[in-house]
Amino acid sequence: MAVDELQAIIQRCQILEEADFKGEDFNLFQVAGQKCLEDGYAAQLLEVIQNEKNKVIIKNMGWNLISPLVRCIFMYKQEDDKREHCLRILDQLAQLCNPKELFLGLLEQIEQTSGEQVCQTVMLLLQPLQTVLLKLQNKKAYSVGLSLAMIMNQLTPLPVPYTKQQVQEDKLGLCQCCNAVVDFAKPFVNEVVKNMEKSSEYNDMELKEELIKFCMKSLKYPLLTAQLEQLEGIEEHPFRRFATEIIDILWNLGELIPLVFVHRKGESPHWENQEFADIEKKNSADSLACLSYLMFVQHFAVECYPVVFSPSYLLLCNMTHIEVLLKRTEESVLSKGLDLFESCLLRMEDNSLLHHYLELRDFVNVPQDLVKIMTLCPMEHMRKKSLNILQLFIDKFDTEGKYTLFRCLLKTSSHAGVEGYIIKNIKDQIHLALTKEYDNIWFTGHHLISLLDLVLSLPEGAETDLLQNSDRIMASLNLLRYLVIKDCESDHQTGVWITLGKIEQNFLKPLRVGLNMSKAHYEAEIKNKKENRKEAHSSNTVCSVTVSGEKMPAMTTGMQLQVLHSALFTFDLIESVLARVEELIEMKTKAVMDENS
Repeated sequence: MAVDELQAIIQRCQILEEADFKGEDFNLFQVAGQKCLEDGYAAQLLEVIQNEKNKVIIKNMGWNLISPLVRCIFMYKQEDDKREHCLRILDQLAQLCNPKELFLGLLEQIEQTSGEQVCQTVMLLLQPLQTVLLKLQNKKAYSVGLSLAMIMNQLTPLPVPYTKQQVQEDKLGLCQCCNAVVDFAKPFVNEVVKNMEKSSEYNDMELKEELIKFCMKSLKYPLLTAQLEQLEGIEEHPFRRFATEIIDILWNLGELIPLVFVHRKGESPHWENQEFADIEKKNSADSLACLSYLMFVQHFAVECYPVVFSPSYLLLCNMTHIEVLLKRTEESVLSKGLDLFESCLLRMEDNSLLHHYLELRDFVNVPQDLVKIMTLCPMEHMRKKSLNILQLFIDKFDTEGKYTLFRCLLKTSSHAGVEGYIIKNIKDQIHLALTKEYDNIWFTGHHLISLLDLVLSLPEGAETDLLQNSDRIMASLNLLRYLVIKDCESDHQTGVWITLGKIEQNFLKPLRVGLNMSKAHYEAEIKNKKENRKEAHSSNTVCSVTVSGEKMPAMTTGMQLQVLHSALFTFDLIESVLARVEELIEMKTKAVMDENS
């Protein structure tokens, strides 16, 4: 029945001129063709399409069959003959239909797909879409760009497989689809390359720009969030292959080296709408950061980039990208930023990075980003890696650079543990300055005195929370103890004896007062808890504790006492080092007075 209806419409249209086809004819053809497909007459529909007499009809009306055709292809099983007939119909339509009309039909079908069928639909329609685009004469660049943009927009919401198991399963087909899209783009890349060798015509430049946009989108998704380390048991990692293809396209288009080494912030297209401009800038920044990661960490296209650049210049080129990646919170992206930073630093010799670089915003922002990761990131391995990289960064600077960086981090970190770590580094630099033969003006004399003003002080005097600041206080006391032991009062290399009065006033005395207050408070709390426990005749009384506005798990009185005793132990530790420092100062001062008397 369905085939008879189709044949009747075909016979009616065969006697008409192409210009005489009406809207009604198009609708009748679509309905009859769809019914043939749905009723299982795909073989008969294929015969109609292949019939030379129907060539003009199929050219004008065939594109209407794309939507029902795609539905039927997914409906039939892989080995079903009807599915094979549908695939052959799709191929015939790509050869026979009006390219412009079929292009819009294919694109509409891709746009309408969603969820689990996105990758399947895209892979199904890539070949006919490529066939149609290669036939287009007008607006080819625009059409290629629109196709690639539409495909990438449809893929972007899909989750990127990350673990080895997810990559192997490729549940939604994203890995396979991404590589199919690259293969789809290759003829257009080859066309641009061929035309670039001849001349620089406008159309070729337009197509080139569309292909570059596609590469930039691919770098942001899926490559920015993909796991790109070589996975054991996977012979060809699909995302590594995809990355290789994207970089090859950029290289063939002559854009790889300019993007990596010449690109500057702010060179994004002009948008009247500021919101669009900001989105474009962010997308570009993410893409370029991923590109640098691929080249400098994963060593893609390592043979392509010049070897004349110094390690410090490579670091300079990458600091913007490192900052972009370290601002993100996803493990897959954050780890790329840490790896890129580490890779750049490992190329450099210690003490070779000039202090002038700290005049650049990125060189100040990136260590602050590291501090945030060290203190706020929930993943322990990330926190540890950040700390190691911060030390690596410190080691690369010259002496003045280290001095400037220490001052900056002490003022901005707002974290006692980090401040304690920096103070330990300062102590190490002072030790080097005192034991080496050459002069080091930055960790001795008046420069050091200025730095000690920052280190040997309490943020809020005697009212400072000693428990919260214990790491910093212990590091400061250890530094002061070292200075008092190492620097004789007669030498004045470090300037500690000149500024001793100030240190006692700003640090030692308020610390002693603060310790006495804190110990008295905590001892009173312990006494109070013990009395309350006796009254309750049980150590299982439960209470809640609030820390920084967040309610902590309920604690028994016994647990509270443990916490209070732990705090007292910390105060005792601080007090013992403080007493030793005071004792050393008294001994040295007395010894000098005895010598002078």
